[in-house]
Amino acid sequence: MWYTINALKRYTDKYSSKIKSFIIFTGLTNRLIMEKKLTTAIDAFYNGNNCAQSVVKAYVEKLKFDEELALEMALGFGGGMGKMQKACGAVTGAYMVIGIYNSKVIVDKVQRKEETPHMIQAFKKAFCQRHQTDQCVHLLGCDIRTEAGQQIFKENHLKDKVCSKCIESSIVILDDLFKR
Repeated sequence: MWYTINALKRYTDKYSSKIKSFIIFTGLTNRLIMEKKLTTAIDAFYNGNNCAQSVVKAYVEKLKFDEELALEMALGFGGGMGKMQKACGAVTGAYMVIGIYNSKVIVDKVQRKEETPHMIQAFKKAFCQRHQTDQCVHLLGCDIRTEAGQQIFKENHLKDKVCSKCIESSIVILDDLFKR
């Protein structure tokens, strides 16, 4: 036992700087990957994609799915599902990503079907902890279906102050869920 402890100590002393470097490198790599997803999503959002599409687009490279088909599927979910201001588009986009993720990592269809709702519920809980709600109308505080609501949306820069923050939160929460 004494020999094992001393051998472990010598190994740790000899390689600790390499281990620390690896940990730092891994952390930086993960941070860069996260930044790339965030940049991809926000760029997509400010260049014609809705909130749901933007979250989905951020995961195309990681999950290797058909981008065009996924973006078309997410098209109707922006503005709180068809601009009805129900569940936030960033949230519904994240739900789609969870489904795609689970189809890639969980082989057994029964297990996938059981695990996906648990992940969606965990996502919703984390999102609501950050934003107090997942409902577009409450997040924005205005009805974007009306001219007055659209004016409030523009004048108060809600695309920047609310929508982009919901997209960012969705990506951070998804990455956290995928680490578990």
